[in-house]
Amino acid sequence: MIFDLDMIKAVYTTYRQRVDDAKNLAGRPLSLTEKILYAHLYALPASSEYERGKDYVSFKPDRVAMQDATAQMALLQFMMAGRKKAAVPSTVHCDHLILARAGARKDLETSKDINMEVYEFLSAVSRKYGIGFWKPGAGIIHQVVLENYAFPGGMMIGTDSHTVNAGGLGMIAIGVGGADAVDVMSGMPWELKFPKLIGVKLSGRLNGWASAKDVILKVAGILTVKGGTGHILEYFGEGAGSISCTGKGTICNMGAEIGATTSVFGYDGKMADYLRGTGRTEVAAMAEDLASYLTGDPEVYDRPEKYFDLVIEINLSELEPHINGPFTPDLATPLSEFAMAVKKNGWPEKLDVGLIGSCTNSSYEDLTRAASVARQAIDKNLEVRSEFTVTPGSEQVRYTAERDGLLSKFEKIGGVVLANACGPCIGQWARSGTEKQERNAIMTSFNRNFAKRNDGNPNTHSFVASPELTTAFAIAGSLTFNPAKDFLLSRDGKKVMLDEPKGREMPLKGFDVKDLGYQAPAEDGSNIEVIVHPGSGRLQLLSPFEPWDGKEYNNLRLLIKARGKCTTDHISMAGPWLRFRGHLDNISDNMLTGAVNDFNGETNSVKNLLTGQYDHVPRIQRTYKQHGIGTIVVGDENYGEGSSREHAAMEPRHMGVKVILVRSFARIHETNLKKQGMLALTFADKDDYDRIREDDIIDVNGLTIFAPGSQFTVTLRHSDGTTEQIAASHSYNENQIEWFKAGSALNLIRRQQIQDQ
Repeated sequence: MIFDLDMIKAVYTTYRQRVDDAKNLAGRPLSLTEKILYAHLYALPASSEYERGKDYVSFKPDRVAMQDATAQMALLQFMMAGRKKAAVPSTVHCDHLILARAGARKDLETSKDINMEVYEFLSAVSRKYGIGFWKPGAGIIHQVVLENYAFPGGMMIGTDSHTVNAGGLGMIAIGVGGADAVDVMSGMPWELKFPKLIGVKLSGRLNGWASAKDVILKVAGILTVKGGTGHILEYFGEGAGSISCTGKGTICNMGAEIGATTSVFGYDGKMADYLRGTGRTEVAAMAEDLASYLTGDPEVYDRPEKYFDLVIEINLSELEPHINGPFTPDLATPLSEFAMAVKKNGWPEKLDVGLIGSCTNSSYEDLTRAASVARQAIDKNLEVRSEFTVTPGSEQVRYTAERDGLLSKFEKIGGVVLANACGPCIGQWARSGTEKQERNAIMTSFNRNFAKRNDGNPNTHSFVASPELTTAFAIAGSLTFNPAKDFLLSRDGKKVMLDEPKGREMPLKGFDVKDLGYQAPAEDGSNIEVIVHPGSGRLQLLSPFEPWDGKEYNNLRLLIKARGKCTTDHISMAGPWLRFRGHLDNISDNMLTGAVNDFNGETNSVKNLLTGQYDHVPRIQRTYKQHGIGTIVVGDENYGEGSSREHAAMEPRHMGVKVILVRSFARIHETNLKKQGMLALTFADKDDYDRIREDDIIDVNGLTIFAPGSQFTVTLRHSDGTTEQIAASHSYNENQIEWFKAGSALNLIRRQQIQDQ
């Protein structure tokens, strides 16, 4: 079965004309990114060329994808929008709420029982509003999308930052908050600042222990966690054509860790092979017919420095395997230097657990390469010294891997096969002993490794590498091991070396599966009732946020001045809090509990300016809200990096925070704040961050003259009686200012739907 074939046909039917119109408008060759963006403008044709990094543009994506944790809030908002059915093909994937503890079967049964209320809600909403529903156990959203929905030249948004995975199949796929998904599902335009372009030229061919994962680990080290902000990365060159489709997906997936809007590869033979191998021969044939339109023009790739804002060149033949971390995904260390880095930095040398899988590296090819290493441990009589877990990406991959004997190899070396879900990658790992908060090291083939992300232990040093490298390190049990040159001692005392990993891009016998785990929407959902119990602790119907009252923000109290890295994990933690993703008030009790208070260096400990006492952040904010006192949050660089979770924006809005003032924002989080009617500002002079004092009473003026390009005046009234004024900037356009005035973007959508009825 090919999903949404009629939609894909419709996109391809007009594709040539749309791209040709864009080329005529620009008067020059186009990159693939530009072709896809111009082909998906909400209003066609464009009247002028858009300026990168400056112009806000309205787009019309082809589809929407949501995972169960974020889908709850997205669909609660969609229910308020007044639509009878989603305007574009949309899907929900149950992958985030499944616990990783004892193994796939038991964990899945337990999770279905614990989350029954949420799953029934998501299933009912999906059936009612024409949304495809992928049941618990069907697989991780991004792997399922790559196998079933992604298509070259398409455009998709998804309520997860790793939606960008679909770039591996030639799609512009962008992670967003739920309010953005509501825009598209309501048939409204979706807005994005036209991105700048980074070209990544790949030459040569991967060999030895190097894999596609090492390409993005290397790029992350070059660009850092914020170097891709406002940019789309477009990979090209002979080297790109040699990387498998799922390998391309891995590279695009982890592009989220550098802040990139998304990443994309041009259509090639590897994509055609994957489409055919996953039962989409008709899509491959249509793509072949449009092949030159589904990649960048030759002139662009011949002279990339003329067409891209930045060009990076990587020779795959010389690329060394990398290990990134700990605590940040951009600290990249080549394998040859890693043992030295471990000793120099005093990182734990013993590796406690190796974990492979996740949405980044759970394809059939990934499992075959890792299994080839696991088989050597069996054949060479090696004792596996670390714990080991495996997370297949989808039921189709799992079933096929089991049929082909891959999973049994992992189990023979002591590996535990977990459910087809996110599990340890997003904090759903019930790891024994983490309450002791002991210093330890793990290695994963995941994408993120922020402190506490995997197991809740701030002292877990998490390193990111390829699945095959992670498997090799788990066998050795030591971070000072180098599989490319070091010997291991077998059980019978022989010195042996691990051979280079080998894998297959596609199964020789083809993919197979008994039950995909898919539920189609009802033909007519008008009579389906969606029930949310008033006393539920998991789900809560939303009430519209209040519109702006027309006044300036004066006499604000400082809630917290966050120091250093403050990701969406710090603002709204995952792990056990995932169970409240559909209940805004309950989940608000985790608001900013992971942020480091600049004044005392502690987390979840801020000063109550009414009492002078220190307490938990959410508790103090609820006190301020009860007394009608507005507050401001101050943050550092790249505030809100990481996940697309809009809860990190909705919680402050719900709790009465008025302003977020930071040195710089991560793209998705800044948009989420705007969508929810928050005032998101940046210091005009970043050094002014240091002027904020703990006891300040703060005025933020400029709302009555709020306009694109205007500045705000922030007055700091210090407790010693002195006063300072600093300037703050914003990036709101006219539409976004209207979101603010209306109280949220959703308020405007609902108003429009009422008018249209």
